[in-house]
Amino acid sequence: MKSYIIVLLSFLCLNDIIVAKENAISIYDFNVKSIEGKEISMSQYKGKVLLIVNVASECGFTPQYKGLEKLYQTYKEQGFMVLGFPSNQFGKQEPKSDKEIHFFCQGNYDVHFDMFSKVDVNGDKTIPLYKYLKREKSGFLWTESIKWNFTKFLVDREGQVIKRYGSSTEPKSIAEDIEKLLPSLQ
Repeated sequence: MKSYIIVLLSFLCLNDIIVAKENAISIYDFNVKSIEGKEISMSQYKGKVLLIVNVASECGFTPQYKGLEKLYQTYKEQGFMVLGFPSNQFGKQEPKSDKEIHFFCQGNYDVHFDMFSKVDVNGDKTIPLYKYLKREKSGFLWTESIKWNFTKFLVDREGQVIKRYGSSTEPKSIAEDIEKLLPSLQ
């Protein structure tokens, strides 16, 4: 009986994955809210290579803001963009308001890449963009949930999620993968 249930559950999960892939929508179909509170269509990033990151200002990985900004400055002329999505879901390490986050990022790390309003990346209130990202590239042991701050998703110029990186992956180590997606650098 246990074997039958396990097989049935495996089939149902596999079927859900297949259906989700077949019904997948483009990353460009989502709207998000900028850190200034404006509704932004992800379609404005069509044709760009994106690195989408859930960030926090009181985390051990917070110094990665410096590396993310360096990546942005290095490749922005070739069509690369970093998108930062603050989240307070991991150890309450992003307690600040959007305005305070914006001030912190500019004042401490001179961040010029696009930042967005604080969001949930896991749970019932996960924003649709993050549901899509997690569905497209699962994490460790094929789990969808984000494990911690500074999880990164690399998206190509066609809006396809190419790779997912864990929190401990330093931004500079992603440079080679970014370069492969930028035609002017191939």
